[in-house]
Amino acid sequence: MIARQRPKIGLLGVMQELYDDMIPGITDHQATYAKELANSLSEAADVVFLRPARNRDDVEAITRELRDEGVDGIMIVMLTYGPAMRTVRALVENPLPVLVANVQPEREVKDRWTMDDLTYNQGIHGAQDQANALLRAGLPFSVITDDWRSRSFLSSFASWARAAMTVTTLKAAKIALFGYPMNGMGDVLYEAPALMRRIGPVVVNENLGDLYARMQDVSDADIKNLMALHQERFAVSPDLPTESHAYAARMELALRSMLEDGGYAGFSVHFEPVAKDGRFRQLPLLAASDLMADGYGYGAEGDTNTATLMCAGHSLIGDAHFSEMYAMDFELGSVLISHMGEGNWKVARKDRPIRLIDRPLGIGGLGNPPTAVFSAQPGPATTASLVPLEGEAYRLLAGTGDVLDTPELPHVEMPYFHFRPDQDVKGFMNTWLHNGGTHHFCTNLGQHLDRWEYLAELLDVDFVEI
Repeated sequence: MIARQRPKIGLLGVMQELYDDMIPGITDHQATYAKELANSLSEAADVVFLRPARNRDDVEAITRELRDEGVDGIMIVMLTYGPAMRTVRALVENPLPVLVANVQPEREVKDRWTMDDLTYNQGIHGAQDQANALLRAGLPFSVITDDWRSRSFLSSFASWARAAMTVTTLKAAKIALFGYPMNGMGDVLYEAPALMRRIGPVVVNENLGDLYARMQDVSDADIKNLMALHQERFAVSPDLPTESHAYAARMELALRSMLEDGGYAGFSVHFEPVAKDGRFRQLPLLAASDLMADGYGYGAEGDTNTATLMCAGHSLIGDAHFSEMYAMDFELGSVLISHMGEGNWKVARKDRPIRLIDRPLGIGGLGNPPTAVFSAQPGPATTASLVPLEGEAYRLLAGTGDVLDTPELPHVEMPYFHFRPDQDVKGFMNTWLHNGGTHHFCTNLGQHLDRWEYLAELLDVDFVEI
């Protein structure tokens, strides 16, 4: 299961009946405004507006209908003042993310306004009542205050809508775990029921025997086709043995079929159980890289927390890259980011080929795994770490910086790049470590701090900006 790329958001427009007696036609007037608002957001999401909600029955019916429409979240817009207690029951029973959009039809108060205009534009009155009711009900929600016609509102809404879609995606997600978390590695440990309740995904222990059996069923034609695709995609080293490349392709095709048939959004493989199983000749490093590039979440060493975070990164932003900090460079003010050989080559820099090499690897004690080697595209980037604390208590760390334009490291035979945080590297690392930042994390190109913050808010987990 690969995340959808376009959110679908329901617009719950709230008002009340008493205004119909005061201002005949106000319901139709404000419905027109709500439709214009919905249409103005079409660049960011499909926004569904059904009709104004004028009483509790309307609110509950419309909320149910929006859920039936398959929306990812509900944006509450006060079309006039509407008593918030009329919405509470519907929202308590609503499993979807909620946004209070504190907007109004007109940008400024004008001297031509009448009492009717004041009524049309008094949404701020209801927004306060609504937010207070949500807070007292213990429901997570987001707030955006802005001029609804502005680009800044569209940008904020777009980030929130992606976060809402990501929450929906995570709650439907399954993560395949092949083997077990690495012994003695604490920050990859998880409580599966707590992860499911707070974040969303179900972790399923898959059998390496099933993977091996599927490998035997992969056709030679399919292997040949995938190897040809690799020749188009990568600069394949002439030293890479055809037999080794073919085995990696066979393993990738078998793994892909298991994920597709199981409806998985992501997976984690630990090298030790693969090596000790006795039936495998390589670790699936090339498979992990290709599957990440296709939008699957991934975590090494049995790290289902980071596999979950990677699923979020794909949905929230796109082209998530599995990352690990290898070494600090105090001259560059950066951290060298790399891992054992897995990486999403969609983030590779455009001016250098992605090499596919025959790579000796002592870890695991198996044969050389074909490995994609590249550096990330220089420019802004965002890092994120999902930190399990205790039970359902999680923390999400996120920070921004730059991928540096550095020379190649000819002896580093795995994906790598220098990340210079916006905060100096000493302060960044101190904050990361003080807050339990994990050694596996997610990197996305571009600046996306607001999206991670909205996601943390909607999941009701602690958020720390670095």
